[in-house]
Amino acid sequence: MAWTYLIVAGLLEIAWAVAMKYSQGFNKLGPALAAFALGLASFYFLTLAADHLPIGTAYAVWTGIGAVGTALLGMMLFAEPRHAIRLISIAVIVVGIVGLQLTAQK
Repeated sequence: MAWTYLIVAGLLEIAWAVAMKYSQGFNKLGPALAAFALGLASFYFLTLAADHLPIGTAYAVWTGIGAVGTALLGMMLFAEPRHAIRLISIAVIVVGIVGLQLTAQK
């Protein structure tokens, strides 16, 4: 169940980042409130996961999911650059996440 919590936390982290972007510097109330709520929910699920996983693994995987998802959505939603080195870097993060998951013990 800890990995499920961690995946949920990571997905909420992505949603938080996108809502933050849409809030335009927290000047739009709806997206700003959504960003706040999503951030809290993300931290909550990270806390649940960290109760059963090593904190270094949990935190690294959480930030990795957030970084990969946010980078991909940034390219899709906000026309951010799609350079080959950027895509390779995202793939390296994914490999790191998988490696951490395979070696996690508690």
